[in-house]
Amino acid sequence: MALTAEVTGKNAKSRAPRRGSRMRVLSVGDKAFLAVLIGVPLLALLAFVWLPALASVGISFTQWDGIGFDSIHWVGLQNYKNIFTNYPPFWPAVEHNVIWMVFTALVPTPAGIFLAYQLDRKIRFSRVYQMAIFLPVVLSTAVVGFIWEIIYDPDHGLLNSALGTNNPSGKHYIDWLGNPHLNLWAVLVASAWRHTGYVMILYLAGLKSVDPSLREAAAIDGANGRQTFLRVIVPAMKPINVTIIVITVMESLRAFDMVYVLSGNNGSKQGMELLSLLITNNTVGESPRPGYGSALATVLLVVSLGAIVTFLVQNFRKERQA
Repeated sequence: MALTAEVTGKNAKSRAPRRGSRMRVLSVGDKAFLAVLIGVPLLALLAFVWLPALASVGISFTQWDGIGFDSIHWVGLQNYKNIFTNYPPFWPAVEHNVIWMVFTALVPTPAGIFLAYQLDRKIRFSRVYQMAIFLPVVLSTAVVGFIWEIIYDPDHGLLNSALGTNNPSGKHYIDWLGNPHLNLWAVLVASAWRHTGYVMILYLAGLKSVDPSLREAAAIDGANGRQTFLRVIVPAMKPINVTIIVITVMESLRAFDMVYVLSGNNGSKQGMELLSLLITNNTVGESPRPGYGSALATVLLVVSLGAIVTFLVQNFRKERQA
């Protein structure tokens, strides 16, 4: 015991100078570089994200026409009360956001994962397929919206011409973006075209980092391709799976530009109401109501944070219990 204590004491003494020497490695220039590296992004985050967000929360409790600070009047929770009880587009917008999130989670996300798994098997022309599927992600969302606007044009669009439904006096004439029962689904298809490539490239990068010995061990144990993917690959890629789920939720809740383009720059087109469009209409529309728009933005912020934080807490709790 005495020998162990003596050796432990010597080790402790021998380690102490090493920690000090590590601290002395950082010169004044290094510390200044680290301060700039961390401080500048932190200040930018505070100035351009958190301060406007907090200001928006504060404005949501006021009535303001957006001209001069003298016209700001405190109304408490009145904006929120009106939104939930006396604003007809609100609940359809919530419903459409939920549909958007469920559709994105069930259709383009699994499609992107499936394509990534197939392309990771080194099939012929894999690079060409990757480039073709990823191309919509490179394009601006607004440009993607313009492309699909041309496709959905009821008179001269590609889709109606292919289906033979482009005769305005015909029985089967389809106005994809004008029909309130169809336009949301038409936009979802356009969004899925882009989101599939995004998920594909994320998952493909994750698959490249999986240890090949895991697949070899699964093959030796007699697992087929499906079993290897579900029981070996998916658990090994848990960080990528969490990232994709968070991105899917965020993209669904903040969807805006593609809908805005496909609705003809009309943020309140029937059938295409979204919370992000209602915020824009009330904040910078023809009759701006920044207080009302800020209240809508706060509702969207709470919903977004609630969904993501709940999922992450549950996920981290399972990791600690494992």
